[in-house]
Amino acid sequence: MLETTEIGTAPGTAATSSRPPPLAAVASCQNLPAREGIGQPINKEYPPGFLLDDRFLIREVIGRSRMSTIYRAEDSANSGRRVAVKVPVLSVESDPVSFGRFLREERIGAMLEHPLLLKFLPVAAKKSRPYIVMEHLDGCTLACLLHLTRPLPEGDALRIASTICQGLRPMHDRGIIHRDLKPANIMLCRDRTLRIMDFGLATEIATPRSIIASLTPLFGTPEYMSPEQVCNKRNDERTDVYSLGVVLYQMLTGVLPFQHEDPWKAAEMRATGDPVAPRKINPAISPQVEEIVLRAMRRKPSDRFPDVAAFRAALEAPGQVEVTGLCEGLRPPRFRLSLQGTPFLTGGLISVGALASLAVLFFVIVHFAKTGR
Repeated sequence: MLETTEIGTAPGTAATSSRPPPLAAVASCQNLPAREGIGQPINKEYPPGFLLDDRFLIREVIGRSRMSTIYRAEDSANSGRRVAVKVPVLSVESDPVSFGRFLREERIGAMLEHPLLLKFLPVAAKKSRPYIVMEHLDGCTLACLLHLTRPLPEGDALRIASTICQGLRPMHDRGIIHRDLKPANIMLCRDRTLRIMDFGLATEIATPRSIIASLTPLFGTPEYMSPEQVCNKRNDERTDVYSLGVVLYQMLTGVLPFQHEDPWKAAEMRATGDPVAPRKINPAISPQVEEIVLRAMRRKPSDRFPDVAAFRAALEAPGQVEVTGLCEGLRPPRFRLSLQGTPFLTGGLISVGALASLAVLFFVIVHFAKTGR
């Protein structure tokens, strides 16, 4: 889907480092699948050959979502260099919350500079409409790989997770947390490098948490959210530790840790209970690696790895991890009572409340009638 160079070099320049790329030893990345499906267009798109703002020559659509369309384009201002141009759909531009997420991605992306983070390219000239220009990468997402190969070999999963930790650290050092880590936001490149993508939900740790009346997909992907995100509590570096723990669990077992036909029920499950022990699903997982996964996914942030550096240290040396028996104290999730999910109970409670109010009103009227007031 997108074109890259060796880690640590700018696209289009020669690699000068003799260090092997971070995923060189990951066998699962030897033969990455071709580009994944890109879905159906939501609204009118730029045709091949369209010149955007007299600079970006559109070649083809390489990605679609409900929020944006991504094009492969050539930058005429930089010798026809391949780039990816992300354009929001019209419904996003007209919605303040969704468009705010789009603008946040551009702002956060411009702040970050690291070989493992998707590179954003500045456009100084006035734009005819909102769009983001990014480096173009050749590869597939981790989600695409897991769709075809699951579970991954333990060594491959650990190396991928360790590399993601390496990419998250400069974000956290800048006081920024991703908040939407998931396989679809991890690009595995054919040159054996990796990119963390999509900073639309990223935020500064010091930013006060918002009051959200109801959870929506705009505030995270339910299957990968941390308990504090589900409960709308303060997020910090350990929020990303939890989400990466979910990704690691999925790589090792081939399944998500919490499953329900309603994704928001699945999100609620992580706030009230623990996942099934990974070795019960895949006995080939070592006890030390199971310990790493379960520690990353502890419900209380204070019980997790304190940061991605500690998480990565465990991933790099699993044989030195002490097995404390976390798998033996797991508690199954429980569902909280939901009036929305039990309409008959809801109707009954409303009826009882209405009858009680009428009874109180009746006695008040009778009281005033007797006293003559």
